[in-house]
Amino acid sequence: MKKSILLAASAVALSACAQENVRQSAAPSHSEETATARYAAEGWMAGSLPEIAAKLQTGELSAEEATAAYIARIEVVDRAGPELQSVLALNPNAIEDARALDAKRAAGEPLGPLHGLPILLKDNIESLDPVATTAGALALKDNVTERDSPLVAGLRAQGAVILGKANLSQWANFRSNDSMSGWSALGGQVKNPHMLDRNPCGSSSGSGAAVAASLAAGAVGTETNGSIICPSNVNGVVGFKPTVGLVPQQYIVPISSSQDTAGPMTKTVAGAAMMLNAMAHGDMAGDAAMDYVAALDGEVLNGARIGVMRFAEGSNADIIAHFNEALEAMEAAGAVLVEIDAFEPAAEDFWSKSRSVLDFEFKATINEYLADAAPAVTTRTLDDLIAFNEEHADIELALFDQSIFVGANEKGGLDDPDYINARDDVQAAAGRDGIDKLLADHEVDILVSPSGPVSPRVDPVNGDVWPAWAGAGYLAAIAGYPHVTVPMGTVHGVPVGISFMGAKDRDAEVLSFGYAYEQRSMHRADPQYLPNAEARAEIAPAMKRKAE
Repeated sequence: MKKSILLAASAVALSACAQENVRQSAAPSHSEETATARYAAEGWMAGSLPEIAAKLQTGELSAEEATAAYIARIEVVDRAGPELQSVLALNPNAIEDARALDAKRAAGEPLGPLHGLPILLKDNIESLDPVATTAGALALKDNVTERDSPLVAGLRAQGAVILGKANLSQWANFRSNDSMSGWSALGGQVKNPHMLDRNPCGSSSGSGAAVAASLAAGAVGTETNGSIICPSNVNGVVGFKPTVGLVPQQYIVPISSSQDTAGPMTKTVAGAAMMLNAMAHGDMAGDAAMDYVAALDGEVLNGARIGVMRFAEGSNADIIAHFNEALEAMEAAGAVLVEIDAFEPAAEDFWSKSRSVLDFEFKATINEYLADAAPAVTTRTLDDLIAFNEEHADIELALFDQSIFVGANEKGGLDDPDYINARDDVQAAAGRDGIDKLLADHEVDILVSPSGPVSPRVDPVNGDVWPAWAGAGYLAAIAGYPHVTVPMGTVHGVPVGISFMGAKDRDAEVLSFGYAYEQRSMHRADPQYLPNAEARAEIAPAMKRKAE
């Protein structure tokens, strides 16, 4: 079904301009060009979301041309060539929708700043388009609900073209303790466009890889704990996890009622702010809409006190070197650095309690979601899902089990005292006694750390095998506080990012700090599409036996 949708959409009247752009930016050459040159985006496609929006506004580019060009590039880069497998399904109405938006602009009726911009949705987010919302799972392959989640309605109201659905770690990486990030039964394994055998991280892996590879102007990811920040980090893009509640969670396949949130993933902070303006309609948004673009302050570092979370910098010398360089850039911009050497969550059994909270909430929320899924869906409870996966073990359980499903299914309801106590303990430890206390005790405005480790290789035998972790994103995730990651360089061609975390509802401030650093560093690297690290010029000779 996915292939037929792709071919049908690709066949729709691609303009000569769009075809030429794709030929120049993506088609393989018969010369001895590197993979980087063959698949690199050029022209407007290489630009950021705000830059593409500007070309649409001036008429240099039409929505139909942009949409057709992305569809063609997805065929060349995602389906063929490097076979990123980052796009799970295309919206067959995308070209028609883009054409209608061009007519509105021609009539002097632009809808908003996103008018004509093609956007990908992680495939656990519902849209009214005739495309299933599957979470990557065979059980939901027919889940065509024909309803927009509120965040998608917000994007559409500002003129975005819903291009299609991005692949993901199945069930948002909440099915097995031995999972492989970026894999889904329907979409296969997402590849990291910087180095194709490297882990794209989960669970918004397809969103991160697609944005890095210029397969859409922007993408929406979701996070429970790290699933926006980690794939943004390893794919070398900007990812923003808002305060929980700012972006509504309705009509998104859930994990956790206390931690789930959707967020924008783009090449720049300004692009993320533009998307957030359209997506932020949740309980925390308030009566007056915040303009997150207008609130970006490139001078916010001047005079700011920065809490440097040394306890979370990890042990990788290359990451630490990049982190120190980033700190120097902030100090040169007028920031005061405050070292924070130690921190431990105050709650007893913090990690086991935090996992227990997710198990309880997943059982409750997935049962509620499945009960309201499309009529064609036959699995209506977590019990049904477990049984379905066992019946289709050759597809669903080919690489790893469903241990998380089984464990969550044994939990009680959300009125269970064990759940309530665990939730209150971990939220206080991460929020009041975590981020809030670190900010207050050290009298700092923002907290910074590396966003994560250097991505390891994809390993279908052992599942995810990550190096020692860097970063403290778990604090923002469990507390429900805002967190942005911005590229800060590469380690042998593999991207690494820097994180900015702040207090609840300080989303605009967190984005501003990320923006101010980004403007002084500009460390986003274009993908190289290398098969592995051995293809790097500085690594290849060292891997070979020397002549005696």
